Amino acid sequence: MTSLVKRDPASQKMHYYRYSNAEVSCWYKYLLFSYNIVFWLAGVVFLGVGLWAWSEKGVLSDLTKVTRMHGIDPVVLVLMVGVVMFTLGFAGCVGALRENICLLNFFCSTIVLIFFLELAVAVLAFLFQDWVRDRFREFFESNIRSYRDDIDLQNLIDSLQKANQCCGAYGPEDWDLNVYFNCSGASYSREKCGVPFSCCVPDPAQKVVNTQCGYDVRTQLKSKWDESIFTKGCIQALESWLPRNIYIVAGVFIAISLLQIFGIFLARTLISDIEAVKAGHHF
Repeated sequence: MTSLVKRDPASQKMHYYRYSNAEVSCWYKYLLFSYNIVFWLAGVVFLGVGLWAWSEKGVLSDLTKVTRMHGIDPVVLVLMVGVVMFTLGFAGCVGALRENICLLNFFCSTIVLIFFLELAVAVLAFLFQDWVRDRFREFFESNIRSYRDDIDLQNLIDSLQKANQCCGAYGPEDWDLNVYFNCSGASYSREKCGVPFSCCVPDPAQKVVNTQCGYDVRTQLKSKWDESIFTKGCIQALESWLPRNIYIVAGVFIAISLLQIFGIFLARTLISDIEAVKAGHHF
């Protein structure tokens, strides 16, 4: 006699499992990592150079020197760029390797913010050229006053004047703003009524730079100044330089923008892959 076994209807149910084929692209993952490792290494270099420069000037042992300076310390700019690049590079590298959406969103959002800030600055600088010119004049004059206060600032101004063959913001008279070059009777400096050596017209016959070439030059008649020093101001020099090199400036801006857009694309693509994989695990 055949026995009929009554089976539980629940055991006869068919179970269907949905397996998601979504996976994180290794190509985008490691390409984003490689993209950010460059940022991170560059940030390390900037931070190292900035901290080394501060240690040479004794700022690390007395941070109040930064606040006592009237002009801008170029090392501060180097450190700020280093911190931003180090932070972005770290967030991008770890976010890509660990597939961390939070870090990737931080990286992507920051790059987007920087991109639009650059675009806004470029547009505003074009629309409000007079305002930008006035701010640059104030900035340059402030740093002329602090020329001898910081060696890095001094080197920056000297490089700017030599590269553009200019002197002062609008002319050599701007160096009256500096206590060492001032022509007033109250000054006892040897550099009185002079200009920095970077204002001097270079002599091809001289093999060694004459750092005293600007001494007493402004005691002469103005008509003779152009024989020994540059008489054009650096603001006019930069204004004439920009139209001549507009294609170079535009090319640099476009290259930087494309790199930023490429980074944003990689980050958003990787975030989408990670979200797709996580969504697939819920089935």
